[in-house]
Amino acid sequence: MNIVPLIPMANQIGQFFEILSNREQGLREIAEHIQKFWDPRMRRSLLDFVQENPSGKSADGELLPIVLQAVVTHKQQLEPRSQ
Repeated sequence: MNIVPLIPMANQIGQFFEILSNREQGLREIAEHIQKFWDPRMRRSLLDFVQENPSGKSADGELLPIVLQAVVTHKQQLEPRSQ
């Protein structure tokens, strides 16, 4: 799946939860939202992007630092289940 449209989507989620005063809660909420509402292919693309671009930046776009941290911190939760 193409990562280009997913980066702004992930960043919008991050912006929403970034306002929480408890950063750890914000990270969990970002990961939970992506896990619940994103198709496994979308999650796989996001995880692959972060693995290939540990800074969260590439020519395809840039993840907000809170989104990057949420993906790295909660990687196991975001992994699509094997069929």
